[in-house]
Amino acid sequence: MLRVAVVGSGPSGVYTAQALVGQDRVPGVRVHVLDRLPCPYGLVRYGVAPDHEKIKSLQNGLRAVLEHERITFLGNVEVGGDGIPPERLGELYQAVVYCVGAAADRGLAIPGEDLPGSYSATEFVSWYSAHPDAAADSFALRARSAVVIGAGNVAVDVTRILARSARELHPTDVPHAALGVLAGSRVREVHMAGRRGPSQARFTTKELRELGALPRARVVVDEAELALDPAYVDPSPPSARSAPPNAPPLTAAARRNVEVLRGWAAAGAAGVGAEGSPVRTIRLRFFLRPVELLERDGRVAGVRFARMVPDGSGGVRDSGAYEDIGAQLVLRAVGYRGLPLPGLPFDAVRGTVPQLAGRILRDGVPSAGEYVAGWIKRGPTGVIGSNRSCAKETVGSLLDDAPLLAARPSAPDPVAALRAWGLRPVEWDGWLSIERAEAALGRSLGRGPVKIPDWAGLLSAAQGGDPGGS
Repeated sequence: MLRVAVVGSGPSGVYTAQALVGQDRVPGVRVHVLDRLPCPYGLVRYGVAPDHEKIKSLQNGLRAVLEHERITFLGNVEVGGDGIPPERLGELYQAVVYCVGAAADRGLAIPGEDLPGSYSATEFVSWYSAHPDAAADSFALRARSAVVIGAGNVAVDVTRILARSARELHPTDVPHAALGVLAGSRVREVHMAGRRGPSQARFTTKELRELGALPRARVVVDEAELALDPAYVDPSPPSARSAPPNAPPLTAAARRNVEVLRGWAAAGAAGVGAEGSPVRTIRLRFFLRPVELLERDGRVAGVRFARMVPDGSGGVRDSGAYEDIGAQLVLRAVGYRGLPLPGLPFDAVRGTVPQLAGRILRDGVPSAGEYVAGWIKRGPTGVIGSNRSCAKETVGSLLDDAPLLAARPSAPDPVAALRAWGLRPVEWDGWLSIERAEAALGRSLGRGPVKIPDWAGLLSAAQGGDPGGS
């Protein structure tokens, strides 16, 4: 019997566990899925926007995997840092697969980035998603104007949350304290600014269209600005238009985005929004590169952007002109980045663990029994489903190594060993207790299930106790 630890219970970790118990090359594999948090599902629980119920429902599929008879969930187990070192974990299992994601945000590296009122989108998402590591911060929602820097789905998510009313978010699992802060938000204008043109934006058409469906907001775009993008002027397939010789082909998704924006631009100054009296305005901006966060009275007061223009080869260049947008709240949504895990090699340039087909490389040589999958393997790319093929490749390498791995020693009872080392794993029954506590908390507030936002409350709930406040 092969005993494997998977570190991380997000999609990449769960798909890895599923691939291990679902194959027939090495029968009887047993998998322990370890997570630093007492709750499973990773970014599906703590990264998917609360109003995206369909995507959040992916938890049902992940749950079915974690309830497999040969898979054991062990939350509240930190690997590296103040927890168990990788080398000691390797003494308990014949193989370890690290699926620890990419938890850090990419910085802008511009003056003023650290001013009060400037945050990463990661911090904001963690706060409204009730991540227990999130700071209890009001995120300057008494601001009248906000700037979201970025043009991907995370940028659209935080823009949408800023533009929603508390009444719209009441049915979701947003923690009650955060819901109260959002209810008192004075933000009336949200600018979402991307460095390139609409045809190069990274958001999906579905996410984009959701902005136009908000009942209490309107979307405004500037057709003159959009027209800088040659693909906006002529969104036809590359074979049917005259494109710059070095420009990348326009994808079908980009054409759909362009069509949505063209329709909104045609709506004119009235903007686009669902029926009702708009209370917030979303301004979609393109060809703006942030160069400085402006300061007033020790806080962020706006963003200075360099105006960009197409370079004729699919990229952009500075035009020499600048534009300032006033804002008292700035959220930076320019991508995720992996963090080094003490005890594992790390490529600081790529933000990933060096690997070959999922095998961790130490000094360029595969390390026996150590593997990696997910964003920490390939970088923060792809969608949730991309983790299936990534996990399959890693599991394939592990199974190829199975004859050698079977000869490695492992602990007869890894859970007992973890407890002996001072760790207090939260097993599946403990997670179910947290779910029951969140449902009870929601009922007491006249809502559906409401997330418990702090470590003490989660760990108390896991033991069947009172989770405390919300």
